[in-house]
Amino acid sequence: MISALWPQHIAVIGNYSPRQCGIATFTTDLCEALAGVAPDAQIDALAMNDRPEGYPYPSRVRFELPQNDALAYRRAADFLNLQNPDVVCVQHEYGIYGGAAGSHLLALLEQLRMPVVTTLHTILKEPDAQQRLVLIELARRSERLVVMSERGAGLLHDVYGVPAEKIDLIPHGIPDVPFIDPNFYKDELNAAGKTVILTFGLLSANKGIENVIAAMPAILERHPNVVYVVLGATHPHVRQHEGERYRSMLQDMARSLGVAEHVRFYDQFVALDELVRFIGAADIYVTPYLNEAQIVSGTLAYTVGAGKAVISTPYWYAEEMLADGRGTVVPFRDAPAIADAVIGMLENEAERHAMRKRAYTLGREMTWPVVGQRYMDTFARARAERRHSAALLPVHTFDEAPDMLPKVKLDHLRRMTDGTGLIQHATFAVPNYDEGYTTDDNARGLLATVYMEELDMADSEPLATRYLAFLQHAFNPLHGRFRNFMRYDRHWLEEIGSEDSHARTLWALGATLGRSNNRELLGMAILLFEQALPAAALFEHPRPCAYAIFGLSEYLSRYPGDRAARATLADLSERLLARYHEHSAPEWRWFDQIVTYDNAVLPHA
Repeated sequence: MISALWPQHIAVIGNYSPRQCGIATFTTDLCEALAGVAPDAQIDALAMNDRPEGYPYPSRVRFELPQNDALAYRRAADFLNLQNPDVVCVQHEYGIYGGAAGSHLLALLEQLRMPVVTTLHTILKEPDAQQRLVLIELARRSERLVVMSERGAGLLHDVYGVPAEKIDLIPHGIPDVPFIDPNFYKDELNAAGKTVILTFGLLSANKGIENVIAAMPAILERHPNVVYVVLGATHPHVRQHEGERYRSMLQDMARSLGVAEHVRFYDQFVALDELVRFIGAADIYVTPYLNEAQIVSGTLAYTVGAGKAVISTPYWYAEEMLADGRGTVVPFRDAPAIADAVIGMLENEAERHAMRKRAYTLGREMTWPVVGQRYMDTFARARAERRHSAALLPVHTFDEAPDMLPKVKLDHLRRMTDGTGLIQHATFAVPNYDEGYTTDDNARGLLATVYMEELDMADSEPLATRYLAFLQHAFNPLHGRFRNFMRYDRHWLEEIGSEDSHARTLWALGATLGRSNNRELLGMAILLFEQALPAAALFEHPRPCAYAIFGLSEYLSRYPGDRAARATLADLSERLLARYHEHSAPEWRWFDQIVTYDNAVLPHA
C-alpha cells in the first residue's frame, strides 16, 4: 500500500444509487469504500441519468449528466477541470453512455486535465467496429485500466492491444459478512425447515431462470422441502419496453409444472442489509445465465464472498470464480444438469460445506475495504505515470517551433492589478483582497512586463509603471530594505521584508535597467537599484544571493563599466561558490544542507 501518495480529491463517473442497476450499486459502494479507507479525502460522484427527471441522489453526487445530451459531456468536463480533482475514475459499460457504443464519453475524457482510471465492466471478445474503437480510445485516454478477472485482462491485451503493464486486476468488491449457518435467516423469509435455492438480480430474459424452474420437479422428487427464491425487480429498461412479460412467463411455467408453491418471486430491488439476509438464508445459489460473454457478475461475487455453495453455467467470470472447488459448473440451458448438481450438493453435505469454506476464504480478498485500498494504490500509480509522461514530452525551442505558444494575453494580469499594484492572490479568476499585496509579486510583475516590452507589447507599459511605483513605495530608506507585505487598506505589515523579496526586487530592477528602452522607467529604476544594492552584501542565504546575481548580470549587460556593481557581483558569486563547496557532495549537489521553500523542507540525509 502506498498511502502516502494517495489522492486527496477523487471524482467517480458512473450510474449511482438510487438508480436500479448493477453499475449504480457498484459505483455507490466504491465511493463509500474509498471514503472508508481515506476518510480525509474528498470523494465526489458524477451520475449518469437515463431519464429527464433524474433520481433523488445523495449529497455525494455533485453533477448529473443526461446520458444522450452530447453537449452535457463537455459541460461535465468543464466542471471537473474547474473542481480539479487529483484523479477521475470512470465506470465503463457501453450502454450507460450516449452516442454510438457510448462514444459521447470520449469527448468528456479528451478535455480532462487530470489522470483517468477506468474500470471496465464489459470486455467483448468479438466487438463490432464501433465497440472496438470506443474501447481502444478509452484505453488511450486512461492512465490505467481496472479489470475484475484474469479473463478480462487477457482480452484487453489480446483483442484490443492494451499493454499488460497498464492493466490492474482488482476484484469486484463485496460486503464483509460472517460465515454463518443459513438457518439463521430463514425465519425472516418464512422458510424455516426449508432448503433454499436462491437467484437474485434484476430480471431480464438472458438470466436463464426458466432452466432452474424446469429442474424443480426432479429436485422436489428427491427433496420435497426445497424452495426456489427469485429475488429482484425487472430491469427498468426491460420493464419500460416489455413490461413484466418475462416474469409472467416464469410464473406461468412454474404453475404448468406443478411447482408454483415451491417457487417464490420477490419483485423488489432490495437494500444491502436486506440482500445480506436473503443471501444468508440460501443453502445453494444458482446463476443460470445463457451467455458465456460475461466478464463480471456482482451477484456471483457477493455469494461466493458470503461462503455460499454455488452452481453456475460456464460464463467467463463463473469459470474463474468457481475454479479450485469453489463451486460447480453446469452446461448452458441444461435443466437436468442443474437438477443433478442441486441433488448432489444436498446429498453430500460434507463436500458442500468444504466448498463453502473455500469460497469464503477467497472472499476475504474481495471485501470493500481491501478493494478500496487497491483502488487508491491504482490512483496513486496513475498520478505518478501522468507526471512521468508529461516530463517525457518533446521539448522544442522557439527557433524550432515559433508558433507553438499562443499569443500572450494580459486580461488576468490587468484584473489582478489595481491603483496600488499587483494583488497577491486570486480565488480562481477573482482577486482576493484579503491577501493584499507583496513586493515579491510586484517585482515579478515588473520583470514580466520588461520581457513583454521586448516582444513589442506596448500595452504592458502602464502595468510596468504601476509595479515600479509600488516598489518605490515599498523601499524603506531608514533600513535600506524593501518591505514585503501590505494589507489591502495600504498598511505595511513590517518594516523590513525577507531577503528573498529584496533580492527578487534587485533582479527586476536590474532587468529593467539592462533591457528596457522606456526612459520613464529607467530613472526610477536606477535610483532604487543603487539604494537597495548595498543590502546584498549582508545576505545570508543562497537563494537571495542567486537572485541578486541575476539582477546584477542583467544590469551589467548594459553598463559593464560600473565597478561597484562588478565588485558586488564578484563578492556574491564567490560566496555562493564557497557555500557550494562547503555543503555539496557527489550525491548532494546543492548549496546548503536543506532544500526549502516556505514550509516544504527536504533535508540532506
